[in-house]
Amino acid sequence: QVQLVESGGGLVHAGVSLRLSCAASGRTFSTYAICWFRQVSGKEREFVAAIHWNGRNTHYADSVNGRFTISRDNAKNMAYLQMNSLKPADTAVYYCAAHSTWTEFVRGKNPQDWGQGTQVTVSS
Repeated sequence: QVQLVESGGGLVHAGVSLRLSCAASGRTFSTYAICWFRQVSGKEREFVAAIHWNGRNTHYADSVNGRFTISRDNAKNMAYLQMNSLKPADTAVYYCAAHSTWTEFVRGKNPQDWGQGTQVTVSS
């Protein structure tokens, strides 16, 4: 199990960039696949991006592909979501989540660990 804490959310104008951070605790962080999800109140949680433990394999939702970049630093137990060219439609609570393996992510399993979320609000 890994504990996750997100930070970096805020209120920004459309077109600017924001970087979210996910701090993890647990000795096995480097073996986990890390994902970012987002959720708008009253709507289902939406997948945003995922990264393999090796940091090289990534996957993005079509809605953010080319604008968002997921990364991780296993030595620091950190994961990041760089969000560029933000749009009002990106407004949501963003969650960091962990799969015990990349295979679990590929198979569409729900992540086993979740952070508490950080609010991102993009004004037009």
